[in-house]
Amino acid sequence: MKAFASLLDRLTLTPQRNGKIRLMVDYVASVPDPERGYGIAAITRDLSIASVKPAMLRALMAERMDEVLLGYSYDYVGDLAETISLVWPERGDGEHQPTLTEVVETLQRATRLDGPRLVEGWLDHLDASGRYALLKLVTGELRIGVTARLAKQALAQFGGKDVTEIEEIWHGLAPPYTELFAWLEGRTDKPVSAARGPFRPVMLSQALDEEADLPKIQPADYAAEWKWDGIRVQATSDQGVRRLYSRTGDDISGAFPDILELLDYEGSIDGELLVAREDQGSIAIAPFGDLQQRLNRKVISPKLIKSHPAFIRAYDLLQDGEEDLRALPFADRRKRLEAFVARLASPRIDISPLVPFDDPDHLAALRANPPTDARIHEVAEGLMLKRWDSAYVPGRPKGPWFKWKRDPFVVDAVLMYAQRGHGRRSSFYSDYTFGVWTGPEAAPELVPVGKAYFGFTDEELRELDRYIRNNTVDRFGPVRSVRAEPDHGLVLEIAFEGLNRSVRHRSGIAMRFPRVSRLRWDKPPSEADRLENLERMLPRDASPKKVRKASA
Repeated sequence: MKAFASLLDRLTLTPQRNGKIRLMVDYVASVPDPERGYGIAAITRDLSIASVKPAMLRALMAERMDEVLLGYSYDYVGDLAETISLVWPERGDGEHQPTLTEVVETLQRATRLDGPRLVEGWLDHLDASGRYALLKLVTGELRIGVTARLAKQALAQFGGKDVTEIEEIWHGLAPPYTELFAWLEGRTDKPVSAARGPFRPVMLSQALDEEADLPKIQPADYAAEWKWDGIRVQATSDQGVRRLYSRTGDDISGAFPDILELLDYEGSIDGELLVAREDQGSIAIAPFGDLQQRLNRKVISPKLIKSHPAFIRAYDLLQDGEEDLRALPFADRRKRLEAFVARLASPRIDISPLVPFDDPDHLAALRANPPTDARIHEVAEGLMLKRWDSAYVPGRPKGPWFKWKRDPFVVDAVLMYAQRGHGRRSSFYSDYTFGVWTGPEAAPELVPVGKAYFGFTDEELRELDRYIRNNTVDRFGPVRSVRAEPDHGLVLEIAFEGLNRSVRHRSGIAMRFPRVSRLRWDKPPSEADRLENLERMLPRDASPKKVRKASA
């Protein structure tokens, strides 16, 4: 357990991607089976411990500490596991600590009645770092800045393998992955995945360099498609086993049972997951906000499936029956895809249409002003450009595929609230709620329009933190209300990908991927944008020539 606890601590405090990989490589190289396998499974969220829930931990803590004091402590720290790990009264000597294997295997056999008491006993014998690791493990709420794919890349580096080899067999493996480590260390052959409907590592695109790459984009060499505003998925059906994967290989089938019903074929489609909406008697793509209603849900109600029906817009065909098509040129795969989708005859699996163009200038004009028919200008993020002769190569090869996203929207907003961050930012106010002006010009008021927690440097974070502490006017638990008046406040330049209407937000709008693009220390709050400016950017009201900068 000590090694796992140390790994979590160091991963939390290491911002660099390569540094995190190095830490995980060192961990699996120094920790034996099955301990290391359970550690990796915890990081990749492939461990499920049903016998312990956060409410149970609060109940345990209530037996040891005044609830009001616990509440104050939690408000200050901002994380339940970290709070309990710091205030839990130590009763043991810290030497007789459980192993990670003991914890996982014991809890997997335990009932919900036994689970909390088991955790209680271990907490008594762990130090603060060990308690934090244990609590993060049992709740499954690791916020350490490591994705499942990054952990797989660390395993690939450890074994001197290509990460795509690991991704292709991952869903046929189970913790603690002893057969995987045996192969990575050269002690046995590569495991043969017994899983049906395997994930096939996706091919990704490079961002287009307009100066260097755009002149190369000619119709004879490249196909153009719209870049749809959904999430990239892989829909696979193999001998009765149907799975829906995200681009990183996470199985999201459980959230989309209506999609699984559509996969009445043998093969694997690469495409975009979208949500449909009725629009004047016809079916159209709904904004990304509608898709968000379906994502990351453990239980999907029939009502939600009916109100937010999902569908797939197919980009590519990776497997047709038993035939692997990935080595074929894109032009051939596209023909096969068109025939495949036509055979399905499903209104909820269609094909992404090609965008005809004459030359790079024509393509640039289409990107800047997408057609208004079929509301493409509302739901397309830009263009995808694919070489006709490109094979489907996992990873992000340079040259075959480009993405050319539209310029982001930019508005000036006023900082209203701030909250402490997590991990290495837990001592800084790094999560910001910002707003724009509404109401009469003589008596304007701010209305929140979004939240952002990245886009600034470490030095700017320290400046923001100082400003927030010196300009706090009220506190709500871990949240601080910051002074925000027409003549006193901080303006943040916010970049975002688009807006959706929202009945859940007081402003009536929701931002897509907001981030801080600049701190406007020079600009008085009275000159920040108004809500009416953002309302003009909403999809249904936007014109093809909308101005991306709301105000100067």
